Amino acid sequence: MEIKGKLAQAINDQITMELQATVVYRQLAIEMDVASLPGFAKWFRAQAAEEITHAEKFIDHMVDRGGDPQIGDMAGPDIQDKSVLGCFEAALNHERKVSESIRNLYRLAQEEGDIDSMPLLHWFINEQIEEEATVEEICDQVRLVHNDGPGVLRLDGELGARKAPTVA
Repeated sequence: MEIKGKLAQAINDQITMELQATVVYRQLAIEMDVASLPGFAKWFRAQAAEEITHAEKFIDHMVDRGGDPQIGDMAGPDIQDKSVLGCFEAALNHERKVSESIRNLYRLAQEEGDIDSMPLLHWFINEQIEEEATVEEICDQVRLVHNDGPGVLRLDGELGARKAPTVA
């Protein structure tokens, strides 16, 4: 089934959003590099790489169905609070925005009767639940240690142990 119309445009918008998430996470990594917190920076860089993989899943879906994936306009993020907590809260807010966009895609696919998109969208719904839960947990931990140096450095070390996904 060829993908076209409103759903094709919505998926193109999602591709752009996933790539925008890469930019957001990369900027957050930069902020943590500037703050001399290499573990947090590494975690954000790994997250940026994962977002590219997410965009690729949508791109592949469109191509496989005869669509014409297009990347829309993106701007750099405006990070107001560059503290550790501020950066993770910015990440959480962005993940929530992505989650709602995925849910809207699902609703649109249902409305258009596009059952071929459902497996992909189910995967993303589950992925977004995990993404939000992970970032929320990190926010909670950062709140617990507040600005306690040893606590922040412990979290920095733990998150720095994350393996970065490979990007094709």
